[in-house]
Amino acid sequence: MTSTVPADLLAVAARWADPVRWPVPLSFDASERWYARLDAGDEHEVWALSWLPGQGTGLHDHGGCAGAFLVVAGVLTEETVSGARLRPHRLAAGAGRRFGARHVHQVTNHGDRPAVSVHVYRPALTRMTRYHLVAGRLQVAEVAEAGVAW
Repeated sequence: MTSTVPADLLAVAARWADPVRWPVPLSFDASERWYARLDAGDEHEVWALSWLPGQGTGLHDHGGCAGAFLVVAGVLTEETVSGARLRPHRLAAGAGRRFGARHVHQVTNHGDRPAVSVHVYRPALTRMTRYHLVAGRLQVAEVAEAGVAW
């Protein structure tokens, strides 16, 4: 019997947690966050990201995709908008987060050591909207398209 229940995206991220098993070598880039797609299929796509101290994403959504991310090494801070301000959530290696299709957040390495994370999206990312938080409200800054912005 075949299951029609979609895979738990955080469990998928955990299966990709070992950089030695990735199809591309882990890398770090001082000028911008490094990222690489590790896998893509009908159910989801998997991305690896590396974060040097101070690197982050800015506020964004995932274009209607649900997702999850797992911190593989280091510490990342996820900030979400709540009560008209950013609320930080510190995630150390081994910690992860699931999120729905309407989730808006920013992720940053505020630490003094590099960090690595694995991100899984369902369906595959085709766009992301970037936002500014102005007077407690989200304002669209840009809509980024796959194949153009990443």
